Amino acid sequence: MSAGIKIAAIGECMIELSQRDDGAMSLAYGGDTLNTAVYLARLCAGGEHTVDYLTALGDDPYSAEMLAFWRREGIGTDLVARLPGRLPGLHTIRTDQRGERSFHYWRSAAAAREMLRGEAGQRLAEALPGYDLIYLSGISLSILDDAGRDRLIDGLDTARGAGARVAFDSNYRPGGWADAATAGAVMDRLLRRADIALPSLDDERALHGDIGADRAARRIAGLEVGEICIKDGAGDCLIWQDGKTTRVAAEPGITPVDTTAAGDSFNAAYLHRRLSGADPTAAARAGHRLAGAVIGHRGAVLPASAMPAMDV
Repeated sequence: MSAGIKIAAIGECMIELSQRDDGAMSLAYGGDTLNTAVYLARLCAGGEHTVDYLTALGDDPYSAEMLAFWRREGIGTDLVARLPGRLPGLHTIRTDQRGERSFHYWRSAAAAREMLRGEAGQRLAEALPGYDLIYLSGISLSILDDAGRDRLIDGLDTARGAGARVAFDSNYRPGGWADAATAGAVMDRLLRRADIALPSLDDERALHGDIGADRAARRIAGLEVGEICIKDGAGDCLIWQDGKTTRVAAEPGITPVDTTAAGDSFNAAYLHRRLSGADPTAAARAGHRLAGAVIGHRGAVLPASAMPAMDV
């Protein structure tokens, strides 16, 4: 990877309660863009580059523990706003016998919803041109009000004008939106600013009807996105670049234990390889390798000792 690359991930980290087999709940901290930031920081460790997380938290003990966790992972936190009297959001995860998850959220008053408001929001938006890559998701957009989205879009436009690249994963969660049409319109507005799109086929279908990966890629390419990688769970991902498509198979023979953060970890490995100069096909193979390891363990973040070799 080239020296001095600065990466920002924007979004929300929540208190995460996961139901165990015995019915008890275990506590952790997670969020889609935060998971990607953790894996990016691990993959980038040892270089001159940086990975920062941009969000807002409260002044409570859980927020303090989140910050300590991120710093231990090598993630920069200088642009995390601390809002007095506020708290992080909370969600629960139930995992079925196939490793598939269902979520329930308590986040209407989460501090992260205010990350683009006031002086803290201005500071965050004005910092974006200082990054080389900015990563965010549909969840990042869903927690913001219209004014926050406008401020974010303006900041991304300024950053791209200064040479930054934007990577976006739709990561559609219906509970965060008024309806699918609203979500699709807001996400397409962001995609028009994206250099790399990393959606899942399931999300494209939920937002735009029963379409295949090729049609989804053509739809996104029509928004002037130059590089697209459409994930399809355990199936092949489809890469679209310069009007050409390539399919890259997932890691074979993996029985999922917990699919939490499969897409988030794929995105981290994909972006890391692209920033290191690999082509999209090699980047997708790396994405499959890391995601395959992640779904073989419970929870969003692998123990550092369980990180797979990434020489693919």
